[in-house]
Amino acid sequence: MKTSAVSPGRAGLILLLTGQMLPQIDTSITNVALDSITQSLHTSATQLALIVALYGVAFAVCLAMGSKLGDNFGRKRLFLVGVAIFGIASLLCGLANSAPALLAARTLQGIGAALIVPQILATLHVTLKGTAHARAISLYGGIGGVSFIIGQMCGGWLVSADIAGLGWRNAFFINVPICLLILALNRYLPETRNNTRTRIDWQGTFALALILCCLLFPLALGPELHWPWPTQAALLALFPLALWMRSSALQQQRAGLVPLVPPHLLKLHSIRFGLLIALLFFTAWSGFMFCMALTLQAGMGMTPYQSGNSFVALGIAYFVSAWYAPKLIARYSMRTILLTGLVIQVGGLVALIATLQLSGRMVGVLALAPSTALIGYGQALIVNSFYRIGMRDITTQDAGAGSALLSTLQQAALGLGPAALGSVFLYLVGQSHGNYSTALSGFLVTEVVMMLVLAAAAVSARQQLAHRCPAS
Repeated sequence: MKTSAVSPGRAGLILLLTGQMLPQIDTSITNVALDSITQSLHTSATQLALIVALYGVAFAVCLAMGSKLGDNFGRKRLFLVGVAIFGIASLLCGLANSAPALLAARTLQGIGAALIVPQILATLHVTLKGTAHARAISLYGGIGGVSFIIGQMCGGWLVSADIAGLGWRNAFFINVPICLLILALNRYLPETRNNTRTRIDWQGTFALALILCCLLFPLALGPELHWPWPTQAALLALFPLALWMRSSALQQQRAGLVPLVPPHLLKLHSIRFGLLIALLFFTAWSGFMFCMALTLQAGMGMTPYQSGNSFVALGIAYFVSAWYAPKLIARYSMRTILLTGLVIQVGGLVALIATLQLSGRMVGVLALAPSTALIGYGQALIVNSFYRIGMRDITTQDAGAGSALLSTLQQAALGLGPAALGSVFLYLVGQSHGNYSTALSGFLVTEVVMMLVLAAAAVSARQQLAHRCPAS
């Protein structure tokens, strides 16, 4: 491993963490701007779901590729390329005058994010040691809650303030000067790369893109278009595509190569349980954020600023939970941590259902705070459990491939959530004759069931999950 002779220093660390915040903030900002985008571009609810989902899917498909490109050509170089692409895509998002143009720009944003994110943690690992490394990793882990709060509050304010009459476009334009600042100060970033080239599984990456698209577009468009034959054909293509990807991966594995999805890793119980967490939790999480944003703005008439502030309690609770999670993980088994997170989150979901039922079609920001705080606190515990459980059975030799696989699963689930569960929510909106509060309550019941299924799986996996992990 070739590394820089010096650490990033305070300035370099700030630049890296700022780069980490960009993709995370952008997700929050986009949710806050959904109703304004609808009014401006006359988008349908399905198109809104795709605006959120395509970003996540592009992020997932290119994530492993971005990591290996950084290993081969320099992590600083790929980080800066990603920042440049993200900035250009943000500009194009703000300039978009139609839904297709915005969808294309959002896809490009996802590609930029996939080049940025892998370089950050890798750079911190190879350039920092001891206390400095531990402090940087803690900041890296806790930045999610801060990014969420910043995205919700600043995004809501930017859209509501309507600076220069640009409305929701400012939520994307704000990324451009931040990207330019990072590029201008790149001298503070150290360059690191591997001494030997790592191979990129282009065939596996292409197959994954096809599989996710064959899931995303039918789930998003099928209900609205009454399932025409192309959407049915896309779903039917999933099985042969999965077989093709598996066959290719087996051939590469026998040849001593590392495929995008190593078949031997999929046989591990920890990876399979991680897949279950991704499918049930991360899909529900992104679906929840999308449906909540639509309900608060389109259903209850909140301004983007009010809608953004409605999630502040969730973000603060998430940050506090993530900060203390390592101490709990050092004392209790991962099964206990996961179940605790699920119980707290389900309690929050049930409390939110009760709040919606008691408040009717309108609910205030303060009334949402107790339930959303519980949801956020539980979410952080579940997220902390995900990687630790998923990586438990993976050997040191497979650590890189296992981490990339789990990250890809996480991002893929986050990308598919708005399309898969958004279609359920939109169906409930139609069934309730436009009553968003009732529809959201029905959606939340669906999410509670998903979390209970995950809890039942955790209870049944007593032996596999009854272990402690060291705090990190």
